[in-house]
This record gives sequence, structure tokens and C-alpha cells, in this order.
Amino acid sequence: QVQLVESGGGLVQTGGSLRLSCKVTGRTISTTAMDWHRQAPGKEREFVATITYNSVGTWYDESVKGRFTISRDNAKNTVYLQMNDLKPEDTAVYYCAWRTITGTYAYWGQGTQVTVSS
Repeated sequence: QVQLVESGGGLVQTGGSLRLSCKVTGRTISTTAMDWHRQAPGKEREFVATITYNSVGTWYDESVKGRFTISRDNAKNTVYLQMNDLKPEDTAVYYCAWRTITGTYAYWGQGTQVTVSS
């Protein structure tokens, strides 16, 4: 059974930083791309960032480019999202996701809440 467990969320002031982690168990992530997505209250879930299996390629939504950094440690089966210069509009539940080769998502975590106060 594959499980994705996010952690590291919390309450932070505008301009602060948080580092999210996504620990995967039940299957190695070493051959798959991984994503971070987020969902704000009353809004649809949206893409935040993705990283290739070997960390060679990363892509970001324009709203977080330059502030967020996705990374991974395949030996620890863990994906990270470093979030700097946080803004109130970054407030959301953040989810990690297992991206398949076809671009669909095989597994999702349960999410971790990030709240940025102004």
C-alpha cells in the first residue's frame, strides 16, 4: 500500500518561510516525477511545482516562481517544498502527488495546512 504523508505546515507571518516534506512509503519514488499542489478555501486544487525523478528538471507555477523550491531525496523517499517570502495568498492545504508517466496522478497525500497571516 502506497502512502504519501505531508508534514511541515503551520501558521507563519507574511514574509516568513516553511519547509514542507512528503514522505512516501510502500513504493520507491526514484523512478517517478513528484508534484506539489495546493487548494485554497473555496477554490479548486492548483499545481504548484513538479520535479523529475532525477531532480534534473523542475517547473513552477508563475505565482510561486522565485519563492518556492521543490527538491527530493530518493534515498529517503521524500520530496520537499521550501517556501520563502510567503504571502497571505499562499494560504492553502498543500498536497504532494505521485505523477505518472502519462501525466495523471496515481497517489495523493492527505495534505498539510499552510496559513500565512498578514
